[in-house]
Amino acid sequence: MATYLMLPAPSANRVYADCAPGLVAAELLALAGTGVLGASARAEPVSLAGSTYLQIDTDTELDTGALRAIGIVSAFQGVFRRHDGPSGSPLLEPLAVPTFDVLPSDLLTIPKYTGKTNEQFTKLLLNVTIAATAWPHRLFERDLTVLDPMCGRGTTLSQALTYGLRAVGVDVDRRDATAYETFLGTWLKTHRYKHEMTRTTIRRSGTTLGHGFSAEFAPDPGDYKAGRRLRLDYHCVDTTALRQMVRAASVDVIVADTPYGVQHGSQQDRLVRDPAGLLDRALPGWTETLRVGGAVGLAYNRHVVSPATMRDLLTRHGLTPVDPARPDAFRHRVDRAIDRDIVIARKHTTDQNQKTDQNQKTDQNQKTHQHPSEGQDHG
Repeated sequence: MATYLMLPAPSANRVYADCAPGLVAAELLALAGTGVLGASARAEPVSLAGSTYLQIDTDTELDTGALRAIGIVSAFQGVFRRHDGPSGSPLLEPLAVPTFDVLPSDLLTIPKYTGKTNEQFTKLLLNVTIAATAWPHRLFERDLTVLDPMCGRGTTLSQALTYGLRAVGVDVDRRDATAYETFLGTWLKTHRYKHEMTRTTIRRSGTTLGHGFSAEFAPDPGDYKAGRRLRLDYHCVDTTALRQMVRAASVDVIVADTPYGVQHGSQQDRLVRDPAGLLDRALPGWTETLRVGGAVGLAYNRHVVSPATMRDLLTRHGLTPVDPARPDAFRHRVDRAIDRDIVIARKHTTDQNQKTDQNQKTDQNQKTHQHPSEGQDHG
């Protein structure tokens, strides 16, 4: 038996910091379930000399790949191999963990605005959703397309780009789209990354549905010249119109911070704040864009919608809920009005409203770096 101790990074959010050890333990168990840490790995919060660690017990020594997986955990700060000292007191051996991110962290940390989701939670939600796919190893190959169909000012999109993944965002709020476009453009110029940003006008059958922008860039000029670029597409349209923006079976992971019934909503004839009703209308399009084997991860407010309702919605729209290793593993308090939880589901089969089996097979054989959006008119 080998024992490791992971030191969680502090969180600026005091309430989140209090529950972070338990959340990170559940996140580690989700990664362990993929086999990347060993199938028998266990994780528990422990206190040592007044500090809280995550103790990871495995049957074998962790290799470089396993240490890299620990390094992507949302609250990772450092990891140590635990040894028994001569007097029985523990000795901690610091271990080098390979750096995984391809972009600096300020892409995530610079934006500050009311209602911004904690960056650690955003990363956790993305990690556990990827772990629920049929191919979690593709994260380390940087071979996934991530869609946030309620992306707001783009925290999830920035996290996906930081991992070196392709990112697609949809949000109805033009102000959020403009704010993220302005920030990203300034950030790219500040870091002197070779890039191209293009504004788009989205038209279908002669009707303008919305606007958006796309960005291609690379930290290394040689990668940019060779076509090895990071890609982002942001569509400023209602999420219920997603199937008109994104090709069927073209994304691998869908993550969203769903409306908490507090300030977010979807704009159709009026602002809709009921998350269950909104999801019921939006999920057919979301599911259609997802490849078989892909996963959906949704954060939601238990004060507004029950876990049973969320699971039922996902099941009725052709998805199979994936249970965490422990009941209520990701449930935590945000504030008095928000009791936040996560529900995750995988897509196992296609349906008659999607592509034929032959077209589905063709899509699955396409490389994920192919543009996931349909053709657009550029304005």
